[in-house]
Amino acid sequence: MIKAYKEFWTNILSWNATATRTQYWVPVIINYLLGGILMNVVEKIQGHSIEDIYNFADLSTNTLAKIIAIIVWIATLTLKARRLHDTNRSAGWIFIQIIPIIGTIWFFVLMLLPTTSESRWSTNQSRYML
Repeated sequence: MIKAYKEFWTNILSWNATATRTQYWVPVIINYLLGGILMNVVEKIQGHSIEDIYNFADLSTNTLAKIIAIIVWIATLTLKARRLHDTNRSAGWIFIQIIPIIGTIWFFVLMLLPTTSESRWSTNQSRYML
């Protein structure tokens, strides 16, 4: 589990590889839980929503949260591409999520599919570890 999360951050910009189901779902679940917990803690400390800006400290916190969100979004985008490669699909399938409801469900199903041995991308993200 820790290895999969470390690989997530190590391969933040790696597009031409594959990621197994474990290598995909562990970081997604950890980031979801960790993000929710951290946002809750910050909002409790501030005493108001992170989107409400009353002073410079609130502005700094809001800006930092948005920068972190962008970095995590980029890392998750490349992880989705690697997961699709593992099922022998192009990263273009990410755009299926644009279709409301049905696209989201279809993409979720794609993320659940098992690894295929005929993948055009033969290198797993673990090979890029330092």
